[in-house]
Amino acid sequence: MNTKPGRTGVVSAFIAGCVVAGLFAVIAANFMTGEKKLDRRVAHTYALEDPRFANELGVLLGPPFLTGNQPTVLLNGDAIFPAMLGAIDGARRSITFETYIYWSGDIGRKFASALSAAARRGVRTHVLLDWVGSGKMDEALLDDMKAAGVQIKKFHPPHWYDLGRMNNRTHRKLLVVDGVVGFTGGVGIAEEWTGHAQDPNHWRDTHVQIQGPVVAQLQAVFMDNWITVTGELLHGEAYFPELTARGESRAQMFSSSPTGGSDSMQLMYLFSIASAVRTIDLSAAYFVPDDLTREALLAAMKRGVKLRIIVPGEHMDSETVKSASRAQWGLLLEAGALIAEYQPTMFHCKVLIIDGLLVSMGSTNFDNRSFRLNAEATLNILDATVAAEQTAVFEQDLARSRQVSLEMWANRPVREKITDWFASLLSSQL
Repeated sequence: MNTKPGRTGVVSAFIAGCVVAGLFAVIAANFMTGEKKLDRRVAHTYALEDPRFANELGVLLGPPFLTGNQPTVLLNGDAIFPAMLGAIDGARRSITFETYIYWSGDIGRKFASALSAAARRGVRTHVLLDWVGSGKMDEALLDDMKAAGVQIKKFHPPHWYDLGRMNNRTHRKLLVVDGVVGFTGGVGIAEEWTGHAQDPNHWRDTHVQIQGPVVAQLQAVFMDNWITVTGELLHGEAYFPELTARGESRAQMFSSSPTGGSDSMQLMYLFSIASAVRTIDLSAAYFVPDDLTREALLAAMKRGVKLRIIVPGEHMDSETVKSASRAQWGLLLEAGALIAEYQPTMFHCKVLIIDGLLVSMGSTNFDNRSFRLNAEATLNILDATVAAEQTAVFEQDLARSRQVSLEMWANRPVREKITDWFASLLSSQL
């Protein structure tokens, strides 16, 4: 009997080997970036209140802080969605809309209807959806919007020549209407974000509406990904009108992407933390800091900064992230950090308040996925009044949270500790 493999078997084995090798190559490409990873902490040089902070943050890492802005912070879907839909309904010239999550449901249909109506009355309407985040979206909604004249594009759909970037998503949440009013924050277009965080089916989140000169920076951030996906530059008065002062806040729209400096968002946070001298209040839907970020927080506490962190509690949409986060708490709790778990529902906020002056809010989570893998957008506001208002909101959320002591963390069940340790091995992808 001839036991040697036939030619067909050899060819099949070769093809199978190539397929396996290709899969490993794709996975490796998605786990690695081409940039050198940050490996040095940012030293504390001056206080956040020092004029050099805003100047250097603008010059070194992002666009400059602009004066004359009026932010309106919106809490939960009952306040957020009517404001966004109202702006869309009032649009006259242009709408640019980018979001990660867009799923089916009543709120999805309302947005599709409003965007379609705008396009039908002649408003130039552009929608950029993440291919992964919009995976649960009803195709009929897309078809209806396209038929109405809405220009819709997907970010990073799978292509054989681009598989190495499958892990890089746009996580930005941006809406700009007529180039004069902008929205950003943590909210996706799905039923989970409706309501007022009244039960586990309705999430707690924060968004901000902004008017003033900084809106042009929001528009530019949208254009960054729009040009990447379409090669089309949208410009002119319909998108970038002359903007006048609408308030007194200084603001900066900060963004990052794997193709345009994946470390810039983390650097912005490290720079801000290094400038803190009194307080850091962090609302973090996904809190999985790497060693460098955790060391920055520890260094801040060592020089007397009070650190408080609110994270999701029982109601969490990712148990893996929850476990990986919990694995990081020990050193922070030992150093005196207050960590509390929000109880009523999923806590999806991404808000940082430092020294009663800086408020950062947007799509950015406190994890490696936001810092290095996703395209993100965060609005930085330097305004003591806005910071005081958001500190009051933080206190309200804290009152609905359960504080975790060092003893509670250390004495958690062994099974939980093992799960946390294994989850922490995936931190680079969370």
